[in-house]
Amino acid sequence: MPLITLTSDIGQQDFLVGAIKGQLMQQTQGFTVIDITHSLSPFNYPQAAYVCRNAINNFAAGTFHLVMVNLFDEKPEHLLLAEHNGNYIACADNGLLTMILEEVPQKVVALNLDKTKPKNTLYCIQIFAKAITEISNGKKLEEIGDSSVSIQVKNPLRPMLGNNWIEGQIIFVDNFENVIININKDDFEEQRKGRSFKIVFKRDEVIDRISESYADVNEGEKLALFNSANYLEIAINKGNAAGLLGLQGFSEKQVQSNRLFYQTVKVFFE
Repeated sequence: MPLITLTSDIGQQDFLVGAIKGQLMQQTQGFTVIDITHSLSPFNYPQAAYVCRNAINNFAAGTFHLVMVNLFDEKPEHLLLAEHNGNYIACADNGLLTMILEEVPQKVVALNLDKTKPKNTLYCIQIFAKAITEISNGKKLEEIGDSSVSIQVKNPLRPMLGNNWIEGQIIFVDNFENVIININKDDFEEQRKGRSFKIVFKRDEVIDRISESYADVNEGEKLALFNSANYLEIAINKGNAAGLLGLQGFSEKQVQSNRLFYQTVKVFFE
């Protein structure tokens, strides 16, 4: 059964998520619609990229992923539909696509918008739904849009590297207030080179080993592990690491003031 996933920063307070699903069900009959989340922080590209990338990686090829984050960063003239490693990603042309994929998509087209139509979320869904239907009916990507489009590119947030250290930024705080750092296991081990290490963060807190699960430490104690997406996570067993350790990630207010700050976590190798 064909799948469509939905990810957005819309929230659940009004009618819009339900209306989006209603539009999709009318225009893409036979598809199953799956929510990833609608609680992404507005304007928070690193968070959105982390969530989308690690959700998309767990779906079978042929799935359509609708990413409705910061749709109206600028007045849109077109939307994007990309095909990458067998999956389709539909989103605004705002740079988020390359942050999700961590590279330029293998194929991408612009889906042009009617200049006479109001540029709102439901109209964007109609454009996406039409494209999904055409692809599922056998059309190729380049047949339904402009493949000559030059898309906006934003680079994914990367950790900083030194000979004896790696410094990452907090990109996500989950529902349990566990703190996710943009350091994945492969980068960590490559930089570590078998050496011992100390993870250092606010208040000179130090962790010097990687746990396999939260239960590796006593209740109330801090720990570090690599989560199911293989990203470094700082947690407290049955506690709230973000609040108790004074850790904070990206804030929309930082965007509004044009000052981008991320709480950092540094790993020293010895």
